[in-house]
Amino acid sequence: MQNHVPSEFPAEDAASEPAELPQSAAPARRMSAEPDWRYVLREFYELYRNSGAGGSEAIRHHQRTVREALSRVIKANPPLLDRVPETKPVISHLMRALDLGRLEQRPAPLVRTLERLVPRLAWLYGYDKVPRGLVDRFAWAELAGPQGPVATDEVIIGLVLFAPGCTYPSHAHTGITESYYVLSGSVSQNDDGVFAPGSMLFNPPGRRHRITVGQRDPALLAYAWVGTKNELADQKLSFRKPKR
Repeated sequence: MQNHVPSEFPAEDAASEPAELPQSAAPARRMSAEPDWRYVLREFYELYRNSGAGGSEAIRHHQRTVREALSRVIKANPPLLDRVPETKPVISHLMRALDLGRLEQRPAPLVRTLERLVPRLAWLYGYDKVPRGLVDRFAWAELAGPQGPVATDEVIIGLVLFAPGCTYPSHAHTGITESYYVLSGSVSQNDDGVFAPGSMLFNPPGRRHRITVGQRDPALLAYAWVGTKNELADQKLSFRKPKR
């Protein structure tokens, strides 16, 4: 007589694969699993430790705030988010910008580390409506922040790439203190002098700023944003002028 297996214990198919665990059961991949992300944060820390403040207490305070936030992120060993790599037309200038950055003594360690991560980056515009003349002349990529790849609400750091001759229209950030560190190329902000590699641009909350780029080479800038966790998570970028 044929034996019957009770229905509550179905027979296993020897050819079947074991059932996958629910995604929530899989352990989060941490920054320590991919050391280059940690190295990038450390190199940012060194930029903000070694760059001068020009006698400005506000800039000195901002540099310290960025360093303290980066220290907390490194210590926390946060999760890594899988971002789908994206490119924009301006990326055709990226290799030139990186080549120039390697020649600069202070930015060079960060630039060399970034080169290994370039294929992983998502280059974005960040605006609902981008002016037609800007579509092929700029893009930015977040390295650490609420959108990852290094997931944190302590600080936002990333890169912005400008094509030669780019004019980045006047804009401001609500509640965010922002700084740019020039890795390669040269830029001017609000026509107030020329910022060469190794220079820092500083913008407190609400300050409108317009960036222009030299005609000969692209400009690659590192940036850092600090603010409250809600402000970092809910930035709305716009080129619109404030209402009077």
